[in-house]
Parts: sequence; structure tokens; C-alpha cells
Amino acid sequence: MAKFHSNFFLFFLLISTISKTTLSDDDNQTVKTFIFLVNSESKPSIFPTHYHWYSSEFADPLQILHTYDTVFHGFSASVTPSHASVLRQNPSILTVLEDRRRQLHTTRSPQFLGLRNQRGLWSESDYGSDVIIGLFDTGVWPERRSFSDVNLGPVPTRWKGVCETGVKFSGKNCNKKLIGARYFIKGHEAAARSAGPIGGGINETVEFKSPRDADGHGTHTASTAAGRHAFRASMAGYAAGIAKGVAPKARLAVYKVCWKNSGCFDSDILAAFDAAVSDGVDVISISIGGGDGISSPYYLDPIAIGSYGAASRGIFVSSSAGNDGPNLMSVTNLAPWIVTVGAGTIDRNFPADVVIGSGRRLSGVSLYSGFPLNGKMYPLVYPGKSGMLSASLCMENSLDPAMVKGKIVICDRGSSARVAKGVVVKKAGGVGMILANGISNGEGLVGDAHLIPACAVGSDEGDAVKAYVSNTANPTATIDFKGTVIGIKPAPVVASFSGRGPNGLNPEILKPDLIAPGVNILAAWTDAVGPTGLDSDSRRTEFNILSGTSMACPHVSGAAALLKSAHPDWSAAAIRSAMMTTANTVNNLNRSMTDEATGKASTPYDFGAGHLNLDRAMDPGLVYDISNIDYINFMCGIGYSANSIQVITRTPVHCPAKRSLPGNLNYPSISALFPTSAKGVTSRAFIRTATNVGPVNTIYRARIEAPKGVTVTIKPPKLVFNEAVKKRSFIVTVTADTRSLMLDDSGAVFGSISWSDGKHVVRSPIIVTQIDPL
Repeated sequence: MAKFHSNFFLFFLLISTISKTTLSDDDNQTVKTFIFLVNSESKPSIFPTHYHWYSSEFADPLQILHTYDTVFHGFSASVTPSHASVLRQNPSILTVLEDRRRQLHTTRSPQFLGLRNQRGLWSESDYGSDVIIGLFDTGVWPERRSFSDVNLGPVPTRWKGVCETGVKFSGKNCNKKLIGARYFIKGHEAAARSAGPIGGGINETVEFKSPRDADGHGTHTASTAAGRHAFRASMAGYAAGIAKGVAPKARLAVYKVCWKNSGCFDSDILAAFDAAVSDGVDVISISIGGGDGISSPYYLDPIAIGSYGAASRGIFVSSSAGNDGPNLMSVTNLAPWIVTVGAGTIDRNFPADVVIGSGRRLSGVSLYSGFPLNGKMYPLVYPGKSGMLSASLCMENSLDPAMVKGKIVICDRGSSARVAKGVVVKKAGGVGMILANGISNGEGLVGDAHLIPACAVGSDEGDAVKAYVSNTANPTATIDFKGTVIGIKPAPVVASFSGRGPNGLNPEILKPDLIAPGVNILAAWTDAVGPTGLDSDSRRTEFNILSGTSMACPHVSGAAALLKSAHPDWSAAAIRSAMMTTANTVNNLNRSMTDEATGKASTPYDFGAGHLNLDRAMDPGLVYDISNIDYINFMCGIGYSANSIQVITRTPVHCPAKRSLPGNLNYPSISALFPTSAKGVTSRAFIRTATNVGPVNTIYRARIEAPKGVTVTIKPPKLVFNEAVKKRSFIVTVTADTRSLMLDDSGAVFGSISWSDGKHVVRSPIIVTQIDPL
């Protein structure tokens, strides 16, 4: 055997010598980059690593750009075409690909956030290595490539969690990537028992009593936050490319608190918070919120309580803003120690056109992947002409087969799942569906993996196609599916469904805090259900495309992992500040971001401080830090009793006789509230303290963009930092004449303050509004 290895080595040494000689003979050739896929089993044992093998036998070390050993084995190198041709003949080289410039076709949201391979925050944080993200959701499908632990180091020694076993989930389902998994069901089971025989419980024919994900939502959010690179990913051909999470090397701990078709119980959510804090997570991602549109005081809100318990121990908590937009005051998860995330679009879309008999094309979106209509025109019908609401909404059993058979059916959005409407049309014999938005949805569109040829259109296009049906004797239409399109402008756009401000509990605190990608996001999926989640959908796919603030939240969770890894000494509040003060307020046309629902300019009530930009958040210059006592003083300031505050803090507190103004919480935004009863010139003053995390000796100067009709002053207008002075406080005074204050349709006007040292820009939004005292 030793002789064999020796001969094997000499053979490759000969090949290497020939290759390098060829290179020297071809000095006049242009060097190009080639990718070499290698049979890894061919590696001689004399080489300790694949890199040693590649650099010794195939190319000079300086020529090698990357080594690959996750999805495939191989390397990329800059060599001449002749050199590449010689290597192509080597029996260990499986294939050689010339490197080509392409438009990236990936989950795309990491790139859209400003992340770049091998530089910037990904490089500085080692892709979030060893930071532990706790996901509160519907569990995980662990076999997905997104949860591979190939080439990850040991599990962090501080980890104290477990891998709970259960139905179709064993200890082997955890690894160095998915380091922990738990499920919480006791609250759910107790509620089922109290409801009696009709209350039901876990339906074990479709659900798993274990951390395994029967719904798909949890697998999707987990891989969005921290999924590994997965090559050749797509959802039935849509969004094809390399799927990856925001923090690909971060560790995942999954806490299943939500159950298929039956929701999430507060007692289970709190138990998960308890466990996660004890286990040692660094970040908690919770895409869960109230469903009644009413926000409870923090001491009555288990998510707020659990989040405070985590945040008070230095854990970053990210939560979704809710999907009840574009209505004002629809944002949820309002506690100031939670980072509340709204949703925006990215520069990728899945267009489909409705082509009507007149030849007019109406723009929409679709993820339909079945047999296309191939331009064939079909009769077009709108059941809503009958005046029956259920028929216009294409509710179950509402369609007359005699009316819709063999036709494309127009269905109004609302009251039932979008994909379920298509199933109703299919059962009644329809061949396709046009899903039309109403006024409440505006022009906001999301893609769906429909079971029949279907296309979603906005409110205006919906009205146009209905008018065509009303005014045409024999209306016809077809649907043209255009696949995946990259480079959409403008982007980002605030998603129409994204929860909007103002903060319904404490308008002194701007919510949402910021927005992140949440429309048409590709991420891993469960094998338990098809991409629509419908029982009738027998398709199975490794990845799915979903939309919602649930998808935006894990982007920020992954971002927090990167920032925590790059800056381990930063607090959770400092990380949030870095994200908010560096967020984008303009789109990729360098214009103000717009609102998908209206097409008009959006405001901080829509996007908070702006859209997450991780390229800048890594180095924010200044941060606004917040301590536990600051949060306690805030709760005292909003009038909570000592007992109510103790519910949240778990320790007794004593509010001072002179309570702090809630607007003085050291938040990276400022909301100036003037009572409607005030008549004349009125002022509000706010104190903020900035901590320098940039160059030691630096001077920041203030720049003010005052809201319309408002005067803003800052004292001092200059902040000087040095070795001895890391923190500086300043006062922002907002003055308005309430008799002439011209508020917009949301009841506010908006501006900003920015601190700049010539390199960094530390921006905070200012909101001015009038409000009746409670």
C-alpha cells in the first residue's frame, strides 16, 4: 500500500510539473479564472488537507483563489487556458468551468442588505461563527442542506441546551449547526383539554410531537437567519441560484412553540424564553404577534415580558411588526427592548401578465410552475357580477361549475387563503385564476405557488380586468408567466402588508424600528406539506418562497448575529442602534422609498429608521446605548406601578418621585408629541447620549432636516470624543406653532438629525405629531 501511495504521488507530481511547465510556456496567454471540481476521494493520504493537495499538484498557492469542500470539492484558480486544458485531462478533475460574470440569482436578500463574500461584515464576523440564534417558531426540518454542519467548529462550550427527541426526531437530527431543539406543547394541550371533546388538540396525522416542522414556517425563518450555502436552490425553478442565510456560520437552536393549524400559546412562548435564556442563546428571533390588532400593556404581554427577561441579560430580541398594514397603528410587538421589524421588497420579482382579448397586458406576479397556457385565450368570467360576496371571493362551494368550467375566473382577494381560492376554481372546472386586490391591499403583490395557472394583480389592474368583462360580450384572457427577473427598480419598497406606526401604546417610541427584506423570500421548507401548505398540494420542494414580516424578522436576527460576532462587547441596544442609524431611506434609484400600497413616498411610520444596510451597520461611528435601569425609568415614566414593572423585571423596583419623561429613553429616534389642546408656540426637549465606537479622537457635527413647519435645535452642535471621553450627551429641542402645524395624512410630519465626522453618518428620524392625552 505504501508503494501504491508513493507511485500515486509521483503521478500527480508529474502532472503538476507538466501543468506548471505549460504555464511558463504560455506567458503570453491571458490568465483567467477557472473552477475545478475534484473527486475528493482521489486525495492521496500524504496530503493533510485538500488545499495542500490542490496547491502541490494542480496550481501554485498564489494562483488559488478559493477552496471548496461543502457542496462540492474543488478549487478556483487564475491560470492560462492552456494550463486549464492540461488539468482537464487529469483523472481526478471532474470538470473545469470558466468563471463567468453573472447577475446573482440567490435568495438575494443578503446581497441586497449590503453583504459581500469575503469582505465587509461577513468577513469581519466570520459569517456569524459561534453566535447562537434561538428561533421561536413551528420547528425545523433538519435534513435540509441549509442546516449542514460541514466544516463548522465544535459547539460553543457555553451552550447548555439539549436536543429533545420525539416523533420522527432523534438526537442525530441535531449537529454542530442545529445545536439544539426543543418543543413546547403543554400550554396547547391544556387548552385543548379545557375545551373538552370539541376543543381538539394536536392532530397527530399531520403534526409531529417533536421539534420537527409540519408547517414549514419555522424551517423557512431558521434558514433565512442562518442557513448554510445551498447550491442549485430554487422553488420549482423560481429564484434559482445559491440559497444562504444572513449569518451562514451562526448556530441555530430551535424552539417549537407554534403548531400546525392551531397557533402558539403564551405559556409555551414564555417557557421557550425561559429555556432559551438558560440555554445560552445570543439572539432570539420571534416572528409571532397578537392577532386581534390590540396591543396589551407590556406587563400583560408575554412576548414583552419574556423579551425583557432576555434583553436584560444581553440577548438581542428581534420580532415581526405584523401583517395588518397599510392601516395606521397596525404595528405589533411594541416594547422598546424588542427590535420590531417591518417588511420591504428586494430587487427581484416573479412577473406574470394577464393578456385580455383587447390585447392589453395587465402586470401581476405568480409562482405557478405547472403547464403554461402557451398563449391560448380562454373565456373570462367574474363571479362577483352576480352580487354574491362569497362567489366574488371564490369561497368554498361558492362557484357554479356551469358558469366557470373551462374559463379563467377572476377572484377577489380576502376572507380565505389566496392559494385556496385557486383550488376552489379548479374544483369547479376553471382553468385559471386572476386574483384581484381590493382597495385595502392596493398595489401590493406577493407571489404564490398556485396549483392552477394563476396571477395576482393590483387593485387598479383588477378594476381594469373587471371593467373589460363588464363591457365585452365575449371576454377572453390568458396568463403569460415570465419566471424570475433580477434588477427590479425601485427597490426596496415598503410592503403593503407591513405593520405601520404610530406606536399604539407609547407613541413616544417609534415603531417599527426598521424594515428588512420580507417579500418573495426563498428559504428552506418542510417535507411535510407542499409549497402552498394546502392538504391538496402533493408537491414537495426543498425551498419555498414566502412573504410577510415573519420573513423580515429573521433577516435582522441574522444581522444581529453578524454584528455580535464582529463586536462581542456591544450590547443588544447598541446593535439595534447601529442598524437603525445606518439604515437606508432611499431606494436603488437614490430616491425616497415609496409605499407599495399607494405608490407615494413612505414615512418613518412605514419604515421606522429605514431599510437595514449591513455594509454600514458594521461601522456606525456612534451608538445610542440603553441599560436595564433606563428601561425601568421608561416604565416609571409612562405611569406603570411598581408592581406592574416587577411583573416584567422580576425584581422589585422603586420609581423616583420625579419620573423620567418617556421621550428621554436613549432611543435612536425622536418622537415629539404635542397635545391637541396646545395653542401657539410649544417646545419639547429630548436628551440623548451618544457612545463613540469609531476612531478614538474624532469630532461629530450635527445636521438637521427639520420637519415642515417645525424648528429643531441641538446643543451642543458639536460632539468631541477622545481617549478619555467616550460618551457625550446633547439636547434636541423641537419647537412648533400648533396653530399652523401642517400634518400629513398620518397625522404627523417627519425630519431627522444626523451626526457626521466626515466618514460616518449617524441618522435618527424625528416625528412630530399632535395627540390627545390619555
